[in-house]
Amino acid sequence: MSEGTESISSWLAGRLPDDWFDGAPEITVDRDEVLVVGRLPAPDGADADGEAGRIARFREETRDRRIRIAREAEQRFAHKVAWGAQCGETRELFTTLSVPVMTRLRQPERLVLDTLVDAGVARSRSHALAWCVRLVGEHSDEWLTQLRTAMEEVRRVRDQGPA
Repeated sequence: MSEGTESISSWLAGRLPDDWFDGAPEITVDRDEVLVVGRLPAPDGADADGEAGRIARFREETRDRRIRIAREAEQRFAHKVAWGAQCGETRELFTTLSVPVMTRLRQPERLVLDTLVDAGVARSRSHALAWCVRLVGEHSDEWLTQLRTAMEEVRRVRDQGPA
């Protein structure tokens, strides 16, 4: 967790109402966005529809306060804030950013994207690239976690070094 992430998480822990979530929310920070996802208590005997209903109720009942908190955080930390909720096995994200990312690809990589488009898996090269990134993220979670841990250790050692 970077120093900016710690600061944002700490601020949100103090700012969010105590009764919104079961436990501390999951807070993910990147260069563009802060994503706050809280766990909601599942209704008794709820199935996926009941969980989705609980999330919809939370989203509607907290909208004005979430917007105020997001605006405060955006001014303080210069990051957009997005929200989400998880209830049981149902997870929903609200109004998250979709940020354009520029890349240069050689023909073999473009052919992969074009194949996904031609097969109807993706609507466009951009959509195909996003699909590929999601797939790699799902299948490389352990490796990405190890990499992030190593990067955090490098940051910690760098911070302890000579001035």
